[in-house]
Amino acid sequence: MSAVTTPAPPPTPVEPAEETTATVRRSPLTHPVLRRLLPLLVAAAVLVPLAALLWGSGHWPDALTVDVKTPLDDAYTWVVHNRDTNPVFLYFLLHLSNWADSSVTWMTDLLETAGWSPVIVVAVLLSWRIGGLRDRRGLKLAGITFVAFAACGLLGMWQATMETLALMSVAVAVSAVIGALLGLGAGLSDRFERILRPVLDTMQIMPAFAYLLPLVLLFDIGVPSALIATIIYAAPPMARLTSLGLRGADTGVMEAAESLGTSPTQRLLTARLPLARKEILLGLNQTIMMALSMVTIASVIGAGGLGEEVFRALSTVDVGSALAAGIPIVLLAVWLDRITAVAGERLGGGSAPAGSSWLHGSRAWAVVVGTGAVLGAAGWTTLIAEWPEAWAVDIARPVNQAVGWFTDHLAEGVPVVGGTRTWAANFTTWVLDPIRDTLTATPWWLLVLLAAGVALLAGGWGAMCTAAAAMAGVGVIGVWSHSLDTLSQAIAGVVVTLVLGFAIGVVAARVPLLERMLRPLLDTMQTLPQFIYLIPVVALFNVGRAAAVAAAVLYALPAVVRITTQGLRQVDGATLEAARSMGASTFQQIRQVQVPLARPSLMLALNQGVVLVLAMVIVGGFVGSGALGYDVVKGLQKSQLGLGLTAGVAIVLLGLVLDRTTQRSGRRTTGR
Repeated sequence: MSAVTTPAPPPTPVEPAEETTATVRRSPLTHPVLRRLLPLLVAAAVLVPLAALLWGSGHWPDALTVDVKTPLDDAYTWVVHNRDTNPVFLYFLLHLSNWADSSVTWMTDLLETAGWSPVIVVAVLLSWRIGGLRDRRGLKLAGITFVAFAACGLLGMWQATMETLALMSVAVAVSAVIGALLGLGAGLSDRFERILRPVLDTMQIMPAFAYLLPLVLLFDIGVPSALIATIIYAAPPMARLTSLGLRGADTGVMEAAESLGTSPTQRLLTARLPLARKEILLGLNQTIMMALSMVTIASVIGAGGLGEEVFRALSTVDVGSALAAGIPIVLLAVWLDRITAVAGERLGGGSAPAGSSWLHGSRAWAVVVGTGAVLGAAGWTTLIAEWPEAWAVDIARPVNQAVGWFTDHLAEGVPVVGGTRTWAANFTTWVLDPIRDTLTATPWWLLVLLAAGVALLAGGWGAMCTAAAAMAGVGVIGVWSHSLDTLSQAIAGVVVTLVLGFAIGVVAARVPLLERMLRPLLDTMQTLPQFIYLIPVVALFNVGRAAAVAAAVLYALPAVVRITTQGLRQVDGATLEAARSMGASTFQQIRQVQVPLARPSLMLALNQGVVLVLAMVIVGGFVGSGALGYDVVKGLQKSQLGLGLTAGVAIVLLGLVLDRTTQRSGRRTTGR
């Protein structure tokens, strides 16, 4: 007989507790962003009413301003009066100034005495040897070298080119040695690396002008100030990349060298330095490029050379003469970049080019030196030292005529489109003026609070304190209005740069053909000194704030495009394939997969774009950007060091604000 089972009663429903429901209501204060900002908001709620009550809510209050211009002018006057008697100048700075002046003079005399023919022969043979005597790259590099130097002579800029090369040679040699020694210390010592890192970070965000002003105070206007400023400006990339290369040495190789009983010095010379040679060559490349950029800018303090020719032409809006001096600078930049890049590729590859053994190593150098000596001597005895005036080609007049035709027909009054200068005027009226007016009308304490809040979200408490102190420091030194004017130009330039850079970078990451087409253009743009970008914008937009912003966009765009493209391309292909298999469109893949995964690279692009735009906006003082850029130029030209140094300090403080509000904690870069 089967057992009868009684069905179990249905379970009694249990009322869910409020805290166990699926939809728990979260307090707004639990949001990560609000939780991070809560201490700052609490402090602001107490301090802001007090600040508004004591000092008002408009422009930066006079009660919180410190006069720094008068003490700086007094310091400059004291230096001028005591330069010939004070022991610091007599026994240290004077010797340093004399060394700088004599070194550059000796190198200039050497190049000018050698004559144009030997210089071209030696440069061509040197480039050929570095590229490989039996390698196609060697012939190509030799051709680039010949065209570059010949063009300098044909444009009537041979003597100016030799002056620039002389200053460059001394500056690069000293910068490379100093940077390598600093990098060596940072690569071998963690403590020294921690000390050096914030110094290099600060130097990275300082615009080039900030280096000129203190040195003019110490050494006066002339070659010594220009040389020492170039050395200081160009050394950090060498130091940073040397340290990076030494710290990235293969641990397996280092352990094998240590197991053989080698001493630390032997391991450094035989293992660590050879493994880091590619990074060291890259550091040398960056040092050369930054030195060339600084040499051209240093023309404003008497460096001479090609930069002085460009500066003189831009001062009179002579686009033709500026272009005649600018082309040699571009060619020199391309030559120097290619020669160091090829050397780095060959060292990184670790193999010699194909060919007979007698064309390699010391024998090849002997062949190059012997051939150069014979041809150089023959050229020196048969040709005059200076470039023949009959061979010079005047391009200034036809270029100015072309610019005049462009101004008459395309700059203004063009139906429908209006013209380039009309665009510049509209951009100033509808973009730059509203941003500047909004910033100047905003209460000072709110701007300080905004800088602190954005920096807190981006980089943490340390970044917040730095940004807030830097923003307040701009007001304390008495240049609040001019700083906000410069900041408005930087903001407009950053927005345009990011829109164009992100758009081009996204398309280039999705279309390999476009990326290959853009690569040589971006390579060339990244080698150009800052001064060169001023020439085309003056021709298109005339002088003014819009021209400075346009130059800043052109200067910063290559870095933003490169970093964006690289970041999007590094997204895992399997993730993209999974998104495609789920039916995601191209736009959805970009917006929902690539952009979120590439966020660190995009933030890096933002940070680099901000720093580069600010640097170029300041240089725009040469073409009428006004504000801090104009103050620096006026201070340098009129020997008003109080005005110039105050503006220079404000530029550094603005750079700190923009850098700390756009950086990610724990991340640093090597710069442009």
